[in-house]
Amino acid sequence: MAAPLMEKLSEYLGSPEPAVRLILSILIGYPLALVYRRFLFHQSAFVIHLFHTLTGLSLAVFNFAGSQVYHSALCIVIQFLFLRLMGRTVTGVLSSFIFQMMYLLTAYYYTATEEYDIKWTMPHCVLTLKLIGLSFDYYDGGKEPSQLSAEQKSSALLATPSFLEVCGFSYFYGGFLVGPQFTLRNYLRLVNREMSDSPGHVPNSGIPALKRFCLGLVFLLIFTICGPYYPDSYYLTDEFEAQPFWYRCVYILLWAKVNLYKYVSCWLITEGVCILSGLGYNGRSEKGEAQWDSCANMRVWLYETTPFFTGTINSFNINTNAWVARHIFKRLKFLGNKMASQISTLFFLAIWHGLHSGYLLCFSMEFIIVNVERQAQAMVKDSPMLTAVADGPLYPLLYVVQQFIHWLFMGYPLVPFCLFTYDKWLKVYSSVYFCGHIFFVTAYLILPYLRKALVPRKTKSDNKND
Repeated sequence: MAAPLMEKLSEYLGSPEPAVRLILSILIGYPLALVYRRFLFHQSAFVIHLFHTLTGLSLAVFNFAGSQVYHSALCIVIQFLFLRLMGRTVTGVLSSFIFQMMYLLTAYYYTATEEYDIKWTMPHCVLTLKLIGLSFDYYDGGKEPSQLSAEQKSSALLATPSFLEVCGFSYFYGGFLVGPQFTLRNYLRLVNREMSDSPGHVPNSGIPALKRFCLGLVFLLIFTICGPYYPDSYYLTDEFEAQPFWYRCVYILLWAKVNLYKYVSCWLITEGVCILSGLGYNGRSEKGEAQWDSCANMRVWLYETTPFFTGTINSFNINTNAWVARHIFKRLKFLGNKMASQISTLFFLAIWHGLHSGYLLCFSMEFIIVNVERQAQAMVKDSPMLTAVADGPLYPLLYVVQQFIHWLFMGYPLVPFCLFTYDKWLKVYSSVYFCGHIFFVTAYLILPYLRKALVPRKTKSDNKND
């Protein structure tokens, strides 16, 4: 009965059935959160964990074929065994990391197609980070507090979690399908009624949740209306190649802006679910106001207004970026080289997304772009002449130009990210003459010489003052 109904609904909306199922599953989080607040908030931890486990499993069954649900269950069981049998050891962390990543990469290998498919590997990549993070937090719980950073202290697990706790954490309906990432410790605080502006009582989070929900619907509406005008498939047509160079560049800019809204809308709507349940609670501000951004995956205002690549990166998929920074980048300190840590982190992010060459190319371009931008920002800051220009009356014009360049070259690395395979992204890059590669490689090579010309040399007295 459900299958024909979903087919009719997807046909009516003009969207693929898996996409319709995903959106409905995200929206179902709101009534589930209301059930939790109304009937389960004061129930025992056992009941709450069971509720989260069963609802998450139900969402998995609704979205994917029944036989595919066992993948998440198997990985959760094995992760729990790692915790119990290997304890708080480096061996336990490495075993978890290797097993979970190899399972995910094997899944990518056997299920990969040349199109973007919504399938069981989508929530499984979210689960992979959860379970690896769980092993790190459990390991940190066995260290002396003096050996931990403030960030690690807030997430370290001092007690061994039960199997039901791990299941509830893994299948929690507010983060199972598309994220966000959160720690088991925060999840347990939610179950213990601590994630509330009134500890022990239902959180006053209805209005903040509604705001994120409505904002998510706005972006979903924009994507639904504008998305059909900017399909990925247009890149591979003779019509696109026949367009003038400037048109192809502008198309990349608008295509990237519109297509990223599908991620923005899902994350905002899901964040609203987390806020409504209480998981989004993040303490109080200096003014004493309750903050609900613990599960925020988007800083919308920054995302829409920043003219910097690093600003967009910092405003987009925040919790995943924070997870990677905490568990990969900062733990590679032993390499003794920040650039090596950065390259290793971006390589991890690339293969975590999938095995297509497009992911590697996307994140390698991100590495180049970010480093060029940082060099350029440092040069402007250290050059009195450039600082005067940047702070002068021409700034509005500079902002418009910078914003255009920012979004043009923000879309440029997204081409291989979305087209996946070598033959497709190479065709698009050839059609725009590899302008992004030429622009940033040239900038990388000439910036040191520009810096010498535009930044005054420091005198001995300047060095003493420093």
